[in-house]
Amino acid sequence: MIRLLIPSLMITVVASVPASAEPYPIAVLRGLDKVTARVTTLNAPVGEPIRFGGLEITARTCDKRPPEEPPESAAFLEITEVRESEPRVDVFSGWMFASSPALSAMDHPVYDVWVLDCISSVSTDESSSSSNKLE
Repeated sequence: MIRLLIPSLMITVVASVPASAEPYPIAVLRGLDKVTARVTTLNAPVGEPIRFGGLEITARTCDKRPPEEPPESAAFLEITEVRESEPRVDVFSGWMFASSPALSAMDHPVYDVWVLDCISSVSTDESSSSSNKLE
């Protein structure tokens, strides 16, 4: 009886372990300029800084759960405010979650930035419409 019970317990334990998130090379962000009310979708390649207004955004990692898990995308972002002839100011550094943008929000008087998704590649329509890479 005990020999039959142990394998069934092992199957239950193995089946209940959640799958880990998978890394993706591009973080899809949404930016809001509060002054002009302009909303922009940004594609941020991991490790490469991009510009949004006076902000420089660097996605350090972007993770997404597999399809069999509850949906969640999360990105670790470093956001710096850049002004001419002034030192850079760190505005945000931390994880942002697509399902809960207010959980870890960036506090800035002019701009809001939040995570939408993590993707593996950008279509040609999207890449031509958002030229926000730093040169």
